Amino acid sequence: MRIAVGQGTAEAGEIAVNVASSARLARSAADAGAELLVLPEAFLSGYCRASFEAAPPTLAALTVALTPLAQVARERQLTVVVSTPVQREQSRTLSTVVVRPDGSVSAPYDKQHLSGYEHDYFVAGTHGASISLGTVEAGLAICYDSSFPEHARAAAVDGAVLYAISAAFFPGGGHRRDLYAASRALDNGMYVAFSGLTGSCGDEQFIGGSAIYDPEGRCLARLGTDEGVVVAELDPAVVAQTRRDHPMLADLRDLGPRQR
Repeated sequence: MRIAVGQGTAEAGEIAVNVASSARLARSAADAGAELLVLPEAFLSGYCRASFEAAPPTLAALTVALTPLAQVARERQLTVVVSTPVQREQSRTLSTVVVRPDGSVSAPYDKQHLSGYEHDYFVAGTHGASISLGTVEAGLAICYDSSFPEHARAAAVDGAVLYAISAAFFPGGGHRRDLYAASRALDNGMYVAFSGLTGSCGDEQFIGGSAIYDPEGRCLARLGTDEGVVVAELDPAVVAQTRRDHPMLADLRDLGPRQR
């Protein structure tokens, strides 16, 4: 299957504007033959304090707001992964939203590793999540989650052959951004689709760098800082062969107690 990552600038607090941007990127991904598009962290709300201070939508309200994107998903038979704050029953979360080819909307994953001032507004998720795309299973992650090898490892152990990261990296973070994504691919012998917010949002700046990595951590396609979409082929057979050649996923042992 063909997978895509897209990036653009999010307008602080302007959900309708950001949904329109998502729909535009979704059409570009579909035109390139993609069946999956991964978009950045907090792309629907914008990433800044002003955006996070506003009351987030419930999933029901978000489903209505996402109608233009859901229409593209239905027409083009595309799955879109994007991120936004969500009002849960008892708390606010920074979540992954999935729009399916039938137009349905779900929010199956809440960011488990909050960073910086996210702690002031959200509670951490309590479980991992994966989605199925035919025979391809994709583990979901949001930005800082991917800094923890265990997060991607849990998805891989549970069957994921793709790790989909919605992210927002600040200036100066480019080296870590690229190293984290490539390392998670190599650690687990799986593809990584990394989507990074770009441009300015409120008083914040972001550096983009969206990219797709193969199961040995090689970059297959990359964006700079401009809005756009890139596409690459995902082949489960390549995952299987890589895991045979480099079986770190299977060979990890219980290391036992450490002695001094």
